[in-house]
Amino acid sequence: MTTQPITDELVRRFFRYAAISSQSDASATRVPTSPGQLRLARLLAKELASIGAIDVVIDDHACLTARFPATMPGPAIGFCAHLDTVDVGLSPEIKPQIREFTGHPITLGHGQILDPAQYPVLDNYIGQPIICTDGTSVLGSDDKAALASIMTALSRLSHVAHPEIVVAFVPDEEIGLRGIKTLDLARFDVDAAYTVDCEGQATFAYETFNAGQAVVTITGVSAHPMSAKGVLVNPNLVAYDLISFFDRSQTPEHTEGREGYIWVQGIDGNQARTVVTLNIRDHDKAIYQARKDEITTAVRRLQDLHPRAKINCEITDVYGNIADSLSPDTQWVVDDMRAAIRATGCEPTAIIMRGGTDGSYLSTRGIPTPNLFTGGFNFHSVHEFLPVEEFHRSYQTIWVLMTRSFTS
Repeated sequence: MTTQPITDELVRRFFRYAAISSQSDASATRVPTSPGQLRLARLLAKELASIGAIDVVIDDHACLTARFPATMPGPAIGFCAHLDTVDVGLSPEIKPQIREFTGHPITLGHGQILDPAQYPVLDNYIGQPIICTDGTSVLGSDDKAALASIMTALSRLSHVAHPEIVVAFVPDEEIGLRGIKTLDLARFDVDAAYTVDCEGQATFAYETFNAGQAVVTITGVSAHPMSAKGVLVNPNLVAYDLISFFDRSQTPEHTEGREGYIWVQGIDGNQARTVVTLNIRDHDKAIYQARKDEITTAVRRLQDLHPRAKINCEITDVYGNIADSLSPDTQWVVDDMRAAIRATGCEPTAIIMRGGTDGSYLSTRGIPTPNLFTGGFNFHSVHEFLPVEEFHRSYQTIWVLMTRSFTS
């Protein structure tokens, strides 16, 4: 099996999947939140059936699962990727291009430049092809490079021994893991799984945030400004007081590594009602709980300060730290991941993930699911790029995990 045909297939698949606009929509209440995700799921289901998958199912939420029965002993392994691309205010239409990196800045188009002075990692790929954006959108290597790598590996399984492989392609990961939470886990009955949703070269992650969200709704007392004295309770100013209670050094822009935070993610208000959305993050479960308690205490304090306002706070857990789901009996999942990356000729790099994945949810449901690299860099950016070499390395890692060929 030569490298070039595989690389060509990876690129073809990526371009085919990227051509389907599947940006998730945080304002929608249904799952999937955009029709393109269902279109992509249907395409993938057709392709899975054509390469020998059985039990290919798409449910009402566009969650796609399929199974490849075992031809050798071993644990049942799952692979999970998401169908949506992120909405960061850029075009939902992705038009990738392949450019050879010469060492000089790449003109993407529309006034955008991919400059090695800004992204020095580019210098590792001089003389090599790089997939990049046209300057109007994200690239979507998060997570369509994962779809392409998984599908390319699956397409080559038929004549190679492998344990049972189950795949799950799910919608709306980018907006709070909404899709994976709708999946019937009886269709994803595996001993362990891997998401392919990490950026960088040969990276992997099994430490993620514990994540929650607090929604504080403040209802004031309306009055005409000309007669407002002693009557008006401005919910926007009440919200300001709430925000002032929190430590400004404990925010995303002032923290790193395993340091957590409370992030004022959004404020939506008028003269009658204001809603403050707070994101809560920490790797340490006890500190995460303490941050939730801090918000509850702050809301009580706010109510005491503004007794005529009506204040309600709802706190929900979004996902947990994958590391908390691991035990001596499941440590092999991470060990295999390291070994698979080494089998590609590269030393693995563990990252402390300041975020979460579908695997964060799966792990809390009893399926340990660490995260593997896609090969892409600068996720969620018009400057996102995917070196073909790293794209292929991601595929190789998946192949090793599927075939248990750690020493080949």
